[in-house]
Amino acid sequence: MTAVKEKAPQADEQDKRAALFEVAADFIRHNIAEGHLYEGLVLQESALSERLEMSRATVKRALEMIEAEGLIRKFSGRGFLVAGPAAEVKRDDLRSLELDTSILDASSGKPNWLRVYDEVAYHVTRCPVFGRYRVLEAQMAEEYGVSRTIIRDVLGRLQERGLVQKSRTSRWIVAPLTSQRIKDKYELRSILEVAALTSAKLPVDKLNAFSQEVRDLPAGAPLTPERWFALERRFFEMTVLTSANEDLTEYAATNRVALEACQSALFSLGLPPDTQSIVELGRVVELALSGSLPAATSMLTMHLEKACHRTVAQLKITAILPPPTDFPPYLQLS
Repeated sequence: MTAVKEKAPQADEQDKRAALFEVAADFIRHNIAEGHLYEGLVLQESALSERLEMSRATVKRALEMIEAEGLIRKFSGRGFLVAGPAAEVKRDDLRSLELDTSILDASSGKPNWLRVYDEVAYHVTRCPVFGRYRVLEAQMAEEYGVSRTIIRDVLGRLQERGLVQKSRTSRWIVAPLTSQRIKDKYELRSILEVAALTSAKLPVDKLNAFSQEVRDLPAGAPLTPERWFALERRFFEMTVLTSANEDLTEYAATNRVALEACQSALFSLGLPPDTQSIVELGRVVELALSGSLPAATSMLTMHLEKACHRTVAQLKITAILPPPTDFPPYLQLS
């Protein structure tokens, strides 16, 4: 383990584009607020999908979301009405209306493999805690309005990350995340991450800042999932990914994918982040900075054992909970 002075910090900016149906929903909401989609106007999936160059399935999900918010409502005809007091039904052509498209980014209406990949990855990382899911290629292609060639490319990339796999009958599946699988992955974490820590080139200034931030956490105050993940990932980047052994860091990073997805799914169900887990990481950092490598690796091993027990205990809670209702139709519980 080597301590090194870091270079000037750089902002870590990631492209966090919204899912396609959320982009469509934002576009519709915005144009309702601006009055371009006015009270009583009939909104039909077909016309909106042409206008946005998105699939009808994507537009349908957006309309259902907005209906739940009360901005539009169903009526006796096809489609939805923009809500309003005693609104008269108006069947104007949505293709010819002047709508504000400034809210759309350059790629919002033309999904490519990366845009599809982002949304599919979001869904397939949430479902393993609820069981085994089958992934339907044809329905996925219809959902995003792309060819099955693009869908196979997306699924192939997800397979490389271990998020989906092919069954013996060549069907795409998302394997369930069982208690035993979690224990196996944590066992591998203990081997890989402890080994990486022993050869890491530690960024002293960043680690000192991390340690201070952990010490400043209010006692007993809950962390948000976003902050919990941010702290956990910063620790991993500073103590594992700084190892000079590239194969080791690659395997360690890949092994964490399913566990991070599991934790994200558990948080989405309302289970609170564990502040004590972050406190333990702070203790690892303090010991590493003091030059006590054996004590730091021992503390990291203990932390991973406790994290494994906590995750398994949380996973058992999902056995009595129904799966979320917002999974797309191309994911089928089997």
